[in-house]
Amino acid sequence: MRHARRRVVRRVTRLAAVGGLLLGGAMVAQAAMASETPPASARPLAATGDTGAALVARLGTARTAGSWIGADGRTVVAVTDDAAAREVRRAGAEAKVVSHSMNELKSATSTLRSAPRVPGTAWAVDYRTNRVVVRADRTVSAGDWSRLTRVATEIGGFVHMERTKGTFTTRLNGAQPILSTGGRCSAGFNVTNGQSDFILTAGHCGPAGSTWFADNQGDRQLGRTVNSSFPGSDFSLVQYAGGKAGAGADVVAIGGGKGVRITGAADPAVGQRVFRSGSTSGLRDGQVTALNATVNYPEGTVTGLIETTVCAEPGDSGGPLFSEGIALGVTSGGNGDCTTGGTTFFQPVTKALTALGVRLIVSAQNAGGAPAGTPSPAPSASAVQGAMAPSAASPGSSAPVTGVPEGSTLLARLTDTRNIGPGLLVIAGSLIALVATRYIRAEQDRKAYQRYYSATWG
Repeated sequence: MRHARRRVVRRVTRLAAVGGLLLGGAMVAQAAMASETPPASARPLAATGDTGAALVARLGTARTAGSWIGADGRTVVAVTDDAAAREVRRAGAEAKVVSHSMNELKSATSTLRSAPRVPGTAWAVDYRTNRVVVRADRTVSAGDWSRLTRVATEIGGFVHMERTKGTFTTRLNGAQPILSTGGRCSAGFNVTNGQSDFILTAGHCGPAGSTWFADNQGDRQLGRTVNSSFPGSDFSLVQYAGGKAGAGADVVAIGGGKGVRITGAADPAVGQRVFRSGSTSGLRDGQVTALNATVNYPEGTVTGLIETTVCAEPGDSGGPLFSEGIALGVTSGGNGDCTTGGTTFFQPVTKALTALGVRLIVSAQNAGGAPAGTPSPAPSASAVQGAMAPSAASPGSSAPVTGVPEGSTLLARLTDTRNIGPGLLVIAGSLIALVATRYIRAEQDRKAYQRYYSATWG
């Protein structure tokens, strides 16, 4: 009876070990497939005909009121007269006749800016509804809300007032985290002036002179902020301590040891699908809802921002905004979080590059075969996606992120389900179990043999 129980235990152990081998093999195969780099997108970024921005520039702000990308990928231009509508259609775009020109809409935002400043408010021109949308968070008092409403009423009925959840704040505290005595931010894009390399990040992360580290202990110094603009704008330059960004300077991290190659810089279009990476909330996506937005943070007013539906959380400040490998902005602030959603604002990359006199470090595939980390040419005027529907857009072509993230240990990497480590551990454990059962059985047979012959020879 005892021998029968032993045989059952050995048989169950062997079956479990074989099952573990099969499971571990499947886990390794799945991780390997997940880690493969997808091919670069072959979709064009620029429209082959006139873009919305070009049409608006040609027709003028007195006859147009902005442009955006429709759900089907077609460019839509808001116009104020039938003649302009016919010209837009001849160019292959869709025309929408509206009541208020861009001149009227901009005049409304100028009036709002000249009113007494109210922290916790923001406004932007909504091209698709042909109105100015003014938002106030929960910190705005009833008295301030009433006074701002009177200003909006005097401007006209096309100024829409609405309350929003949460608080408009800067996101201090990402693709890769950078730390200083002031808090935690995110590295945005690598840029160069031809002699030295820098990190482009948010201006509210720290004034000029701030020292940045790659670890909590302050052992790995990244560099020092040498130029910063906030409020008004929201960008800064962190000069690398060693002068150079090093290998992988053209890649922004998106988590899991993966990144996206950056091939250029441009301005986004309303309706475009965009992606943001941050050290707190990882890779997130959404749509551009407005351009040239104004936000009254508690620290001061910032203008000329990109307004999006992408979520963000504290610690994501300075992180990169991009689409199809094109750099678009760095994270400034907003309201809400990645559980309930919210609005996030970004400093446009093109304006920051121009103001700072630096160029983006881009992938070799955009530099005519030059080595990786080649400085970009002058940024293009627009990142309009042409005939590609926003839902079809992707972050860009994938690339591995060099180096091991701070705080990552061998055990953490082995047990991370995104790596092949867990599968290898299961396989190793199963092999050990099989060897152990074979050894135990051999030892039992040897002892039984000794007992038999000792009894036989008395």
